[in-house]
Amino acid sequence: MPHLDTVQLDQSHGVAFLDAEAQLYKYRTLFERIDAVALSQEKTRDLVHTLMREP
Repeated sequence: MPHLDTVQLDQSHGVAFLDAEAQLYKYRTLFERIDAVALSQEKTRDLVHTLMREP
């Protein structure tokens, strides 16, 4: 996974860019947790195909 050095947040009042190390730590940790539980590309493809076949 590439190293996260900027986060872009789209908000109702405009775009915000976060690049402070303390802010990035929060998002790096979040993305690591998501990555740890996410399906592989192959398993995701299989799941989508299965769901498409269901009535």
